[in-house]
Amino acid sequence: MVDVSKHELVPEHRLLEEETLEEVLVEYDIDRTDLPKIKRNDPALPDEAEVGDVVEIIRDSRTADQAVVYRLVVE
Repeated sequence: MVDVSKHELVPEHRLLEEETLEEVLVEYDIDRTDLPKIKRNDPALPDEAEVGDVVEIIRDSRTADQAVVYRLVVE
C-alpha cells in the first residue's frame, strides 16, 4: 500500500502539543471546536492522531513562503 503522507504534494502534518495549542487558541481568541475539521481517516494524518487532537499543517505559499493552518481531528 502507498503511504500518501510521504508524497511530495502532501503538506507536512504534525500533531500540536497541548501547550502550543493553548498559545494558538489564545492568539486567535478561539476555542478548539472553532477550528476547521479534518477526519481521522484522512490518509495524510500522522498514525498517532486521535479524535480531539489538533494538527498543524504547513503548506508552501506563493505569497508567504509558508502558510500554517490548524485542523481539529474528528471522527
